[in-house]
Amino acid sequence: MFAGLLLWGAVAVAQPARADLFEADTFTLENGLEVVVLPKHLAPVVYQILAYKAGAADGAPAKNGVAHFLEHLMFKGTQKFGNGVFTREVDRRGGDDNAFTNQDVTAYHQQIAKRDLPLIMEMEADRMNGIILSDPIVLPERDVIIEERHQRIENNPGAQLGEMMNAVLFLNHPYRLPIIGWQHEMQAYTTQDAIDFYGKYYAPNNAVLVIAGDVTTEEVKALAEKYYGPLPKKEMAKRERLQEPEAYAPRRVTLESEFVDQPSVSRIYLAPSFRTASGNQAYALQVLDEILGGNNVGRLYRRLVVDQGIADYAGSNYDASPFDEGSFSFYGAPRQGGTAAAIEQALDAEIADLLKNGVSDQEVADAKRRMEISAVKSRDSLNGAAQFVATRMATGSSLADIQAWPDRIKQVTAADVLAAAKAVLVLNRSVTGTLLPKPGAESGAPPATPPAPIGGGIQ
Repeated sequence: MFAGLLLWGAVAVAQPARADLFEADTFTLENGLEVVVLPKHLAPVVYQILAYKAGAADGAPAKNGVAHFLEHLMFKGTQKFGNGVFTREVDRRGGDDNAFTNQDVTAYHQQIAKRDLPLIMEMEADRMNGIILSDPIVLPERDVIIEERHQRIENNPGAQLGEMMNAVLFLNHPYRLPIIGWQHEMQAYTTQDAIDFYGKYYAPNNAVLVIAGDVTTEEVKALAEKYYGPLPKKEMAKRERLQEPEAYAPRRVTLESEFVDQPSVSRIYLAPSFRTASGNQAYALQVLDEILGGNNVGRLYRRLVVDQGIADYAGSNYDASPFDEGSFSFYGAPRQGGTAAAIEQALDAEIADLLKNGVSDQEVADAKRRMEISAVKSRDSLNGAAQFVATRMATGSSLADIQAWPDRIKQVTAADVLAAAKAVLVLNRSVTGTLLPKPGAESGAPPATPPAPIGGGIQ
């Protein structure tokens, strides 16, 4: 999701004076809640997302999965709106609601008819400090998230490999821990764990509210002040985490599974995020990602899939969304009868060529144009825009930062791209993962998939 939104969201709110692009406005309530309004008057529909600046990486030791655990529990009910009432009220009005957790953010979102915006704002505000948690409510949900882990991780070799790759890519930072948690730790989560996380992080001055759709700033401000305004702010500690030391060697992980038909290889490099990058480095890496991995036109697809004919797929992904370190990854899978080793060798050759010869001015210009077109095509999405703005602001960006995206991309040169590539594509700051069929095993498994970005989340 985030890979596409990185291109779209910024452009969509960047030029509010242009009638054919999204407008955006922002204000802050007295209790510290940041509010963004994205008007789109195509249909009488609204989308609300409330993003808390707290995710799995903010959990206490052995409790990183509690952020996701609490996300589930937030649907259980308050004194005013009982167990399950939130979802039932949204459903019976033809809307939908859900939530997601990633390493840095926990977010709750709903899409519904405009006339019901006061209701979803009232219910969302109510559960910011009114959720009721007790053992009879909490402990059965613990079994639910453990089963979710079985489905997402234990039954998915690609997810297992990704989990192991993150565990060795990060030597010290909590991003090395899975968002959902390790199973042996999940089994020990308590009601008090959820209450502690809730009490520490769920506050208006630790959240970003975005309302998109058939609304005006005046309408949203009145409703936000009515429902969210009375909520008390809390004392919030500065967000500080363990940082990465110098890495002295690259890492490698190989997973063989009877459930794998098609081998694949991926490599993840640590990279700066929007918040941690210097100058225009993050924007240069976005352009590099488009040059290398652009759908059906990127270097990797053209050279490995079309020209050499050795890969079933090949690509790259730059994830600039995390609060701390981001990532730049490469991935590919061989055609039937080929080997993961051959794909890795081909990827290595492409990386070496990039670092030696750089990219051309024409490649940069073409990439920028494709990114602009992709952004414009995606601008009609209510939830895409709102999710991007909410999560990026919850990880340290301002609306002005997001609005500056077109200008920052416009300034990127071929020299900037090469400099960013040389700074990031350092083998000691990487992990290479190989997913292989277990010798002698038979499987009907689907093809392997690229690794999930660090900033990706789970519902």
